[in-house]
Amino acid sequence: MTLSCDRRPALLQTILRPLGALLALALAGEGALAADDSCATFTWDVGQVRALFASAAQSIRAGHDSASAPMLAADQLYQLQLAPQGQVVMLLPPGKTAKFADTYAGLARLQLARAGSYRVSIDQGAWIDVVDDGRMIDSSDFQGRPGCSAPHKIVQYLLPAAHELVLQVSGAAAPHLHLTITAVD
Repeated sequence: MTLSCDRRPALLQTILRPLGALLALALAGEGALAADDSCATFTWDVGQVRALFASAAQSIRAGHDSASAPMLAADQLYQLQLAPQGQVVMLLPPGKTAKFADTYAGLARLQLARAGSYRVSIDQGAWIDVVDDGRMIDSSDFQGRPGCSAPHKIVQYLLPAAHELVLQVSGAAAPHLHLTITAVD
């Protein structure tokens, strides 16, 4: 059987129309997934932080006091093992009271070679304080995204160089959290 020239365009339309509809659905689905990605809605460029959160974390036990607090480095993802908050001796009272009684906390130390703006990023809701020589360093900004854990919360600080700083994490709902420290470019 031979098709006449008049029927070929109709046959092509019959074949191509469903394929075009499938392609449109696939593209719409990708757009919906991107719109549903709560981690994509940070207003800062968090590409470096997201890349660190996609890497393997170094597991480390957070300190229960300043003497047992481990030293952390920038640009490394850590999984901090926390303790029940009542067992942790904070250098200063946390900047915010925990919402629940059964929360977790821990301490870590940090010493930076270069002063500047740094972001402390974590994968869950918790309070982050930075202590320098007995005084609290106020955060300069923060962002958080419900439904996102890579990261969930980012707090920005202006930090000095060559000082031993103490990070106080408190009010965490889980006994461990992922944390990274990155310089703001």
